[in-house]
Amino acid sequence: MSKPALGRGLSALLGGGAAPPKAAAPAPAPAPVAIAPPAPAPVPTPVPPPGEQVRPLPIQRVRPCAFQPRKDFAEEALRELADSIKAQGILSPLIVRPLGDDFELIAGERRWRAAQLVGLKTVPVIVREADDRTVVELALIENLQRENLNPIEEALGYAQLIEQFQLTQETAAAKVGKSRAVVANALRLLKLAPELQGYLRHGQLSVGHAKVILGLSGAAEQKLAVERVFKDGLNVRQTEDLVARLQQSTTQAPAKAASGSKPAVPRDVHVASLETKLQERFGTKVALRYRKGKGAVEIRFFNDDDLDRILQIAGVKVD
Repeated sequence: MSKPALGRGLSALLGGGAAPPKAAAPAPAPAPVAIAPPAPAPVPTPVPPPGEQVRPLPIQRVRPCAFQPRKDFAEEALRELADSIKAQGILSPLIVRPLGDDFELIAGERRWRAAQLVGLKTVPVIVREADDRTVVELALIENLQRENLNPIEEALGYAQLIEQFQLTQETAAAKVGKSRAVVANALRLLKLAPELQGYLRHGQLSVGHAKVILGLSGAAEQKLAVERVFKDGLNVRQTEDLVARLQQSTTQAPAKAASGSKPAVPRDVHVASLETKLQERFGTKVALRYRKGKGAVEIRFFNDDDLDRILQIAGVKVD
């Protein structure tokens, strides 16, 4: 069975697959010999839509797309693609649009980058007239259908499409062939603290963990939760329990403060900084009270295992 077409976005770009090769005439039955494994079928070259032709273009006249949602290009993967291009050439033409005296990529930036590594002087292209909205849509579609985007790149691509062209989430989802829920959940990831978004970009934190941690509104609480996930190797279910405990302790603190009759005293920035360092060290909520050289440190734990972990960090041995 032949491989199904990618989707309406790439079909619009590349005009569908090539015509199947004609069947060869049956040959006379050979004498009994050892049967060699069949040769792999040739990869079909996409056929451009009617009126559009593949043409060679000097590679120095091609410019990267300003609307490219993909920002991270793994060097190892690019070199593998470069080796393939060196052996077989570029099988799928790049899609470009006129840009002054040069041309801007609509689709195919990975192939363009890999071709530069190989040292190609020209690349096969299809020249297409397209406005900015079309370029954003097609760049997103190509990357999403080929699963080339990390979660933050995907979310930023949706955000760009929505904000730049004043689209609703539902309209944007329809344009890229996704459900509104997929787009909405992706956009929520942009509410994470910037440092935590970096963990998602590089695959250090899963989307499942991130969605749970988004239950914490403050950047400090989110960072604390991620540190616990990393230190203790928590799965998503365990992270849900952790976030629930952190949410409970956060809501209890304002209630205790409201019950007191004395007005709140502004905290010393050095004491607050030290408290943050203690929280990072122990991976849990820590309250540091300090006044004129005296005070107390309160370290929260939520079960016996949590207490054992804290004691180990503090170097306390339990007989």
